[in-house]
Amino acid sequence: MIPFHDTTRHEPSSLSPGLSVVVPVYRGGRTIEELRRQIATAMADLAVDWELVFVDDASPDGSWKIIEAMSTEDARVRGIQMSRNYGQHAALLAGIRAARFDVTITMDDDLQHRPDQIAVLLAALDDDTDLVYGQPEIEEHAPWRNVTSRLAKWVLATTIGAEQARETSAFRAFRTALREGWRRVSDPFVSIDVLLSWTTTHHCAVTVVMDERSVGTSNYTFRKLVLHMINMLTGYSTRPLRAVTWLGFLASAFGFAVLLYVIIQYLVSDSSVPGFAFIASLVALLGGMQLFGLGMIGEYLGRVHVRSMDRPTYMVRRTTTETPRT
Repeated sequence: MIPFHDTTRHEPSSLSPGLSVVVPVYRGGRTIEELRRQIATAMADLAVDWELVFVDDASPDGSWKIIEAMSTEDARVRGIQMSRNYGQHAALLAGIRAARFDVTITMDDDLQHRPDQIAVLLAALDDDTDLVYGQPEIEEHAPWRNVTSRLAKWVLATTIGAEQARETSAFRAFRTALREGWRRVSDPFVSIDVLLSWTTTHHCAVTVVMDERSVGTSNYTFRKLVLHMINMLTGYSTRPLRAVTWLGFLASAFGFAVLLYVIIQYLVSDSSVPGFAFIASLVALLGGMQLFGLGMIGEYLGRVHVRSMDRPTYMVRRTTTETPRT
């Protein structure tokens, strides 16, 4: 029987000097071997101790078999297999919690993030900086993806601040000790960038060279990006509720202004304001605002309900560092 592990909570552990590279894997079977080779070359140039942690997010393309083979060939390669698909940020959280070295690098599995640019991130990770984001000079995604990415950063700005939101990227370098600030987080709507913002304001962004994706397509569809934005906005911020409050205030002020207009019209011209369309439009407007407000409140209540079920952020099925029991 394969052992299952709830790894959403970890005790603090000592960290060795070196680099832990964490890569979430989903449909990355055609790229992760080349990624491992490039990372090994980059680490040899840096002359540091390192490890490569692949987190298989229940990839359906046989990625786990490849990860197991690589870990057998190279002890510095470690694999974590999730029990089901939990999403990129949950997979990252699992890998970050398993990191053994004092600096963690996160990058994608599609070869767009170049391992030889890790040195650029590390150069900016000085005594005054705890977190460095690598940003491309030019966005290489499709136009719709660039638009939704900017919108996602705007949403993130409402949660962690505009400056840091502008810098965010999946290509990051940070001090692994930052994870101690969210060691006990167990949230099905987790966002790594939000968690990092909880534990440091010493961050910066550097420009890095990125390659175009040559294999497959992005796993982030428009729907997934929108859901991620909603998760960030309602999972870590109360601003939408405040917006509903202001919306209710404006609706009340508008209703009062209309009432005042009707009264003045009656007193001045001794007649009521004519028109069924006017009344119907007013009722539809106010009714729509009320439904929007109720929907927003319901979204928050739904998330409170989900969290009350104590649903784990992720569950590890097995790792390459253990022998499954039979």
